[in-house]
Amino acid sequence: MKHNKILTMSFAFTTMMAVAPLTYASGDHDHGATMQHTMPMGSAAASANTTFLEQKQIDGYNVTIQVMKAQPGREMGGTHDFMIKVEQDSKTLLDVAINTKVVHPDGKAEIKAAMKMGDWYMSGYDLGHAGKHQLMVQFKTADGVKHQGGVYFSGS
Repeated sequence: MKHNKILTMSFAFTTMMAVAPLTYASGDHDHGATMQHTMPMGSAAASANTTFLEQKQIDGYNVTIQVMKAQPGREMGGTHDFMIKVEQDSKTLLDVAINTKVVHPDGKAEIKAAMKMGDWYMSGYDLGHAGKHQLMVQFKTADGVKHQGGVYFSGS
């Protein structure tokens, strides 16, 4: 059973990698967009750790991608939390399955399933090294349709 899950995730991200260049070639994104923003939970300590926030339209869904440094002692798989929220018609979708993939500046890639954290989904990655990381998201909605897209994040 675990082997089937790994094969399914591998196939999903292989498919995503085949389509990703087309998504990025569309020109409807900003490779360097970063802005300061408060953490979803809104705590002052968390907002100091926020490093990146971008919203994208993916197949009619509003997808918010946020990256922030993990709080010391609360790391969940890496130095940074890669967080995703999916909305449609201003309502957060809570019944989605989300996988994430990061391609690091050296070309090495990691794939992780995102875990649900309130209205957000999260995966932990080591993103503290310098260079541009490609962050990709694939989500499956309740109707069984898969949607994918991504952004670039520059590590420090």
